[in-house]
Amino acid sequence: MKRMYFMMAIAAATSIATNAMAQRVEMMEGNFDALKGVRKMNVKYDYSEMEVGKKKEKDFVADKTETYNGKEPGKGDKWAKDWVADREARFEPRLEDEFNKMGDIKIGHYPNEKYTLIFKTVYTEPGFNVGVMRKNAYIDGQAWIVETSNPDKAIVKLEINNCPGRTFMGMDYDTGERIQEAYAMAGKGLARYFGKKID
Repeated sequence: MKRMYFMMAIAAATSIATNAMAQRVEMMEGNFDALKGVRKMNVKYDYSEMEVGKKKEKDFVADKTETYNGKEPGKGDKWAKDWVADREARFEPRLEDEFNKMGDIKIGHYPNEKYTLIFKTVYTEPGFNVGVMRKNAYIDGQAWIVETSNPDKAIVKLEINNCPGRTFMGMDYDTGERIQEAYAMAGKGLARYFGKKID
């Protein structure tokens, strides 16, 4: 029994290390010069262009809602509400928590700060976990830093890809739980990148 737990722990640690290496943050345009000395930034989220799996989000949600309602009346409608509610309740707090743990700049609801970080989720892979088989969730996104008073003026545009989502020991049977860990990885990746670019 001890050997089994040890092997599971090794497998989980290896998976986490592999996932961390797969994550990529790259500069699309701009530079960090204007952010030197900044200690707080407002944060907003944009899901308007997101694709899920191989579909536009609206088509993915419509298909899932119909499928679940066909199995149990009302189940799909509840799922669709939870799909959206998880953003504010789970995904966004995890990104902010992990970002704020690792860097000197803090992000949050600071609408009076000069700069705003807009995190745009462009792709979500929900993954699955049915015990004997699993596929990790992951997200791809962009992080734009804009002037709060002029959100069309981007100072920095970053691309962040392959942010994996899974929990330790793989006990993540809930879709929202897997995806929230992908947002946690995005927060960590962005914080590390900021740390390299800002003294």
